[in-house]
Amino acid sequence: MGKTIAEKIFAAHLRDEPFEGTKVLNLDCVLCHEITTPIAIADLESRGKDRVFDKNKIKAVIDHVTPSKDTKTAVQAKMIRDWARRHELPDFFDVGRNGVCHALFPEKGFIRPGYTVIMGDSHTCTHGAFGAFAAGVGTTDLEVGILKGVCAFRQPATIKVNLRGTLAAGVYSKDVILHVIAKLGVNGATDAVLEFVGPVVDAMSMEARMTLCNMAIEAGGTCGICLPDAVTAEYLWPFIKDEYADVAAAVVDFRRWHSDADAEYKQIFDFDLSDLEPQVTCDFKPDCVKPVGEMAGIKVDQVYIGTCTNGRIEDLRVAAQVLDGHTIADSVRAVLSPATPKIFSQAMEEGLIQIFMQAGFCVTNPTCGACLGMSNGVLAPGEVCASTSNRNFNGRMGKGGMVHLMSPATAAATAITGVITDARTL
Repeated sequence: MGKTIAEKIFAAHLRDEPFEGTKVLNLDCVLCHEITTPIAIADLESRGKDRVFDKNKIKAVIDHVTPSKDTKTAVQAKMIRDWARRHELPDFFDVGRNGVCHALFPEKGFIRPGYTVIMGDSHTCTHGAFGAFAAGVGTTDLEVGILKGVCAFRQPATIKVNLRGTLAAGVYSKDVILHVIAKLGVNGATDAVLEFVGPVVDAMSMEARMTLCNMAIEAGGTCGICLPDAVTAEYLWPFIKDEYADVAAAVVDFRRWHSDADAEYKQIFDFDLSDLEPQVTCDFKPDCVKPVGEMAGIKVDQVYIGTCTNGRIEDLRVAAQVLDGHTIADSVRAVLSPATPKIFSQAMEEGLIQIFMQAGFCVTNPTCGACLGMSNGVLAPGEVCASTSNRNFNGRMGKGGMVHLMSPATAAATAITGVITDARTL
């Protein structure tokens, strides 16, 4: 019987199976940020186990509140900063060199096909876009990962999501994943890997695939995953060029991480997306989704473009194209947070930052802050935000606030009009 890509990764990394169905896997990467990691650091210290299994396989960043906004967040930052220096971690990204973790770490070439990756962050599933098994974990698992380089999992089933057709102009990967979540429901992929395949995925850039996998968790998925191909190899080429004769050789090697034709799946979903319209969430769950036309005209107070979902250069280009020559409505405030310093710099070189600022956007440093209501764009009770982020839970961006998730194009159009707007109408 053939294997799925997730099953192949599990088999290649299996350290032990202490109980039937419980797999202890060797880890290729342990990712850390300043919100969840300090708890693990403090507990390891209290147990006399302040050690790391391999300083070259641990990557750390300060990204959720940066720079620190108060004493509490400053203490959290200091804890991970001191820990990284104490253990001489070569890949620690402090203020000024930091970025949103799930954009920064792939950008640095840390994620590869076939890898096992954990982090104390639910959107670690983003990294499955590279053909890796990447999962968010709790504090205890994070501690064990830091100390021993292993993590225990119940082997998840795999759900195949076949995305067919050709996306219409003005429809993006964010619209695709919102549509998929609406069809599966927030519990539809619980304890499963979502394997995205099909012509629509094949045509996507790595940035678009990361957006797709980023929101697998919103359908309950342990990980979203794409099969590594030439797009993957081209993205990673600066980091793998010494390992392969050429890109074609890398593509051939990556095929060992493709699911077999006779692999078994828990479920298979097939979506023809040729007629898909831009999508927008309503209410307080990610599966509460409607076509933008059904949401058009709803007033917003804030527009937010950024995050690990849609803060990459491709996203900024799309939004800037909509904004160019326009000014945001007087009734809204708009915030842009490029996801990494490299993206910020590239956006400046391409003139995108100027477009955003001339339109009336507040441009901030790379940070996760507004996405989870911690800094740089928190909502007041009763306010509404059009956001390119990944969660619209009640109070997510501020107590009593409402969040509508959408693509960068829809968010930019909404900023111009002050109400939810289909960018194609502009």
